Amino acid sequence: MGKDVHGRTGQDIDIRYITEDEIPLWDRAVARGFMRPHVADGSEFRRLQFEPGRWFGAFDESDGGRCVATFRSFDTELTVPGGATFQVDAITGVTVNATHRRRGLLTTMMSRDLEAARERGSAAAILIAAEYNIYGRYGFGPATRGNGWNIDLARAGGLRAGLPETPGGRIDFVTMEEVRKFGPELHERWRLTQPGAIGRTPLWWRLQTGEVTLPGFDWKEPFAALHRDAEGDVTGLIVYRVDDNWDGGYPNCTLTVASFLALDRATATALWRFALSVDWVRKVVVEYLGQDDPLPLLLNDPRGATPHAEDYDFMWLRLLDVPAAFGARTYGAPGRVVLQVSDPAGYAEGRWALEAAADGTGRCTATDDAPDLELGVSELGSLYLGAETVSRLAAASLVTELRPGAAADADLLLRTPLRAFNPDGF
Repeated sequence: MGKDVHGRTGQDIDIRYITEDEIPLWDRAVARGFMRPHVADGSEFRRLQFEPGRWFGAFDESDGGRCVATFRSFDTELTVPGGATFQVDAITGVTVNATHRRRGLLTTMMSRDLEAARERGSAAAILIAAEYNIYGRYGFGPATRGNGWNIDLARAGGLRAGLPETPGGRIDFVTMEEVRKFGPELHERWRLTQPGAIGRTPLWWRLQTGEVTLPGFDWKEPFAALHRDAEGDVTGLIVYRVDDNWDGGYPNCTLTVASFLALDRATATALWRFALSVDWVRKVVVEYLGQDDPLPLLLNDPRGATPHAEDYDFMWLRLLDVPAAFGARTYGAPGRVVLQVSDPAGYAEGRWALEAAADGTGRCTATDDAPDLELGVSELGSLYLGAETVSRLAAASLVTELRPGAAADADLLLRTPLRAFNPDGF
């Protein structure tokens, strides 16, 4: 597409970066695209997010210049297996009004954004897919998964005895101002331990703690508590709300965990024990946790925890620089596999030798050697953080095994001790 930020579709539709003055038009188009009521003061919140040259709008000149499609992106950091981070292009606010679908508007905006992201040095792009069947066309694949739990306290019987504890640790309630003070540093430490986690902006913390409110949403202050170790260092945070429900004078309240951060197992144990012992609460709902979180196994009766939300895909990833991305992460075993990757946009197209050393480091380089596996860039995105296995994708006919045993070999290379998880929408 080149560097021209303007483009005509041949239907009197101009696709270009918006100006700050056009935020109200863009905001109204987003509301229409997501089929939500438009809130008049929503533009003020958008101004806090605005970054020139990152917000696309499609304007229909035959309809008085009405904005009919939207797209924005911003840079953030992604943690990869091994704890390294690199810059990614985070895509959000993607809509096309129902009157203007199937005219290539999304394809044009996506193509230009990905090209600009690659030129800025982003090794990948990420997004949250509202619909499964759209973004595979643009090279994205599901890259993180998660689930949630409903815990019946009477049946669960609390946490098991003998779990790790923090000698001298303590839990204290904190205000939203204190969450804004201590939360960012805690999250920065936590996200480097979790593949798939992304950075949180100052605006994210302001929004989550009510300093800034999202128009149209009724924000209510939650409960928040910090865990500190014996030295007074913050090692964990839990944010939750409790409904006020009484049945015939008998308390039957539900505690819903909205956010949970713990730097170690002892801190996690302390925070879960706290959440499961709040007065009047009969059920604890944990809205979203990583697949590897052992919470049910901490209970005296793990059957007291039933799924709140089925295991589902969340963040999707699209590779833009294969050598940079695969050179940044670590690997589970030494070895070598050759991947034949198809990518209509060209960013990941080619034959790549993925090699890992005994110390966990690795590299991915172009090669002319015979390929072991054949796959598309979407499937490569699903494999990159460890959300999927090569063997499972091969069984689903999404990866073709050209050399017997190559899928198992690749799974050994790509395995991670902790599956990818991202708790944050964007």
